[in-house]
Amino acid sequence: MRQVFRVDLPSLLQQLPHDLRDVQGVVLVVGATGCTGRHVVEAATARGLTPVALARSESRARKALPPGTEIVVGDLTAPDTLTKAVSDIDAVVFVHGSDDDSRPESFERIDYGGVANVLGVLGKRWPRIVLQTTIFVTRRDHYFNDGGHALDWKRRSERLVRLSGAPYTIVRPGWLDAGQGGSHLRIEQGDTGEDGISREALGTLLVEVLLDDTALGKTFEVFSGPGRATKDFTALFAEAQPDASGALDAVKDTANLPLDAEPAQVKDDLAHLRTH
Repeated sequence: MRQVFRVDLPSLLQQLPHDLRDVQGVVLVVGATGCTGRHVVEAATARGLTPVALARSESRARKALPPGTEIVVGDLTAPDTLTKAVSDIDAVVFVHGSDDDSRPESFERIDYGGVANVLGVLGKRWPRIVLQTTIFVTRRDHYFNDGGHALDWKRRSERLVRLSGAPYTIVRPGWLDAGQGGSHLRIEQGDTGEDGISREALGTLLVEVLLDDTALGKTFEVFSGPGRATKDFTALFAEAQPDASGALDAVKDTANLPLDAEPAQVKDDLAHLRTH
């Protein structure tokens, strides 16, 4: 049977609640069958949480995930399939992406649309949210933004989470499984750096973010390298400044994605969140 943690959510971003470390809870992992998502599932289990993997195919998920992992079938692009996935959950970790979908509109439909649809199905319930996006998300002239505007859509998904009313942390990892490797973590803000991070270290960090109130209301880039493995995550998260209350973008971000030039649907989504 699932064991659940509950948080005093309405005032969470203004006044931190009780410490959630070492408390069991149900965590929906969106993108669980991906290379990073599998590490999140393993790390959540190791910390005594109950990961629930959202997957389009249960049989494929069974092959990818550890035996006994709870799986719920749903499609991020079809909101009516997500109701069961979000029921009785206490947190969501988004590690999804449209990397295997070459259609230009996939970034809008999956990277952004998946977050919008989960938030929409949640309604006025506010589980704790961890959203993984990427470095370069504010660098609009980067080649990642060519074609389908991947970076812009990931940044828009960040804006949805910031305005959702949920207690959140947004993590922008460096190049995955690149660089020098290692489990010594460092964080930056302002989206100006570039380095790698191991997926295993990232999976651990994403779960520790869930369990440490010091990370709440913050957006940061994260990289890993050789050296002593990071164990004191509270000290690590304390290095980051919080986002301004009600702000669309993260602290230190470049203001180069004006709201008045955004697509109509994005404006509507943000306006809805601001009035609910």
